[in-house]
Amino acid sequence: MTKTVHIPREKIKREWHLVDVKGQTLGRVMTQISSLLIGKHKLDLSFHNDHGDYVVVINAKDIKVTGRKMIQKIYYRHSGYAGNLRELTLKQMMEKDPRKVIFHAAKGMIPKNKQRDRRMKRLKVFVDENHTFQDKFTK
Repeated sequence: MTKTVHIPREKIKREWHLVDVKGQTLGRVMTQISSLLIGKHKLDLSFHNDHGDYVVVINAKDIKVTGRKMIQKIYYRHSGYAGNLRELTLKQMMEKDPRKVIFHAAKGMIPKNKQRDRRMKRLKVFVDENHTFQDKFTK
């Protein structure tokens, strides 16, 4: 009989990961990022606890997609009022703010539960290679 081990929140060690998405395919790199945010790479993973790490994504403007997704993939948002459904294609979203594409993809790949917002706060996305977390990666 195996025993479920509960690790206190204070003893969870969160690491920092730097992911450069320049020239990489959106879906393939997002599976790696969401896995790091959830903490699936850790040995002490238990799904009722949040064991995920911090992820810093750079070069969001240079991400690639396959096929005709740039014009066929559509992002919807609605204000709640009648007639206020807004649509943006992936190309328009990349021109407006490429960070939102990464956030939206990550949010869709993380389980929809109470830990989702905490995990999303640990995702830091930057448009180019300059980021404010240099001190976290110098060892």
